[in-house]
Amino acid sequence: MKIIVVLIVLSLGFVCAQDIRVDENGSPVEAKFQPGGRIRVDLCASGAEVDGTDDPVIRVSYRPERDGVRVRINGSGDRAEIKVTGCPHPFNVKIEVPKDTGLYTRMMAGQLDIHDVAGDKDLEISFGQLDVDVGRAEQYGHVDASVNSGSIDSSAFDVHKGGLFRSFDQNGPGKYRLHAHVGAGQVDLR
Repeated sequence: MKIIVVLIVLSLGFVCAQDIRVDENGSPVEAKFQPGGRIRVDLCASGAEVDGTDDPVIRVSYRPERDGVRVRINGSGDRAEIKVTGCPHPFNVKIEVPKDTGLYTRMMAGQLDIHDVAGDKDLEISFGQLDVDVGRAEQYGHVDASVNSGSIDSSAFDVHKGGLFRSFDQNGPGKYRLHAHVGAGQVDLR
């Protein structure tokens, strides 16, 4: 009986976990995604922009369109993962997500711009610039930002620091969490 239960659970997990979309031959790549979920984004070195939209969709477009670029969108329920690999230099990618979406984003090098996305944000770049339009500062319950070498310019939270190992940590009345880190470069929260 235990074996039958285990097989049923495993088969249900297989049916529920779906590979939404994989594309290697051009842009844009799209997948349906409902607002209120959480998206993990893994980006190659690039110029990247993440914009909130009213559409219940994840849309990834990029240029230049070249062989070897791979965009993969996996998801299940209110969770999704976007992975962009094989980026030539220079490379620009635009990712559109529902406005009410939590983001967990990692990028080795480049510039990452986040616009019009409400929700938790966990953003890290090893080398480069991170620009986030945070909206209203009172939406956030916890905010922390740091750079190992560089500057933090946070007009939204009235913090401006530069140099080595700079950081700030604030608590507020809101429900969202914001974590922003750049190894070497700049964090701009406005």
